[in-house]
Amino acid sequence: MTTEFNELLPSSPEDAVQIWIIGSRDQVIHKMNEFHVRRLVPDRARFTPLIPAPVPGKVMTVLVC
Repeated sequence: MTTEFNELLPSSPEDAVQIWIIGSRDQVIHKMNEFHVRRLVPDRARFTPLIPAPVPGKVMTVLVC
C-alpha cells in the first residue's frame, strides 16, 4: 500500500493511534531510532519520554500518530 491511500482515510485528532514500545532501555531507544531512520516517524518528538513500564526492569514509550 502506498501513502496515497492514507490521504483518503478519514482521521481526526481524537482518533489518534498509539503504538506502545516496551522493552529494555536499549531496545526501546533502538526501536525509536529505527522508526526515525526508516522514515516511519518524521519527528522523534512524537514519542513520549521513556517511563518505567508495568513490567519490572522494562521501560516504555508511546508513539502517537
